[in-house]
Amino acid sequence: MQSDQTDPATRECALELEAHPYRIQQIRRIVSAQLRYWRLDPLIDAAASGISELLANVHRHAKPDKQCAVKLTMAPDRLTVAVADHDVRLPYLQPTEPTATTGRGLAMVEAMSDSWGTDLLPDEGGKVVWFVLRRPVPVPKRVPLKAAAMPVEQAASPERVAVAASVA
Repeated sequence: MQSDQTDPATRECALELEAHPYRIQQIRRIVSAQLRYWRLDPLIDAAASGISELLANVHRHAKPDKQCAVKLTMAPDRLTVAVADHDVRLPYLQPTEPTATTGRGLAMVEAMSDSWGTDLLPDEGGKVVWFVLRRPVPVPKRVPLKAAAMPVEQAASPERVAVAASVA
């Protein structure tokens, strides 16, 4: 994957590939490793599942070829995962029977993401299918203050406990 570090608050990685079933597991591992590097471990399962579905759609439906690009964009509040291919036909959610074995990919992407969509590329260059995952908000940790830092009369009082918040 290639990194673009122009804006320190936004990071991007991109990978070009040919969408074949044997490559999907490879891409899942690469995406998982990148998200671990960005410390986005809670998003790994959803991102890997979503990218699998989008790459499977490229493999099944994209014409004239199976060439595509995967792009991850990390912003302060969200992760956007996008797959671009050369086919100008836009995907759509389709009703499926409960026993159907295919046709659920976009419904799964919709269910596990905060939003998703498609964009046509200029000059009939194809399309981009993307989904967004909200970044988890770090929970402040409560850290007890040292007893030595409190005045003697406060340290002896059992009903008063001093705590400090840490966002690290």
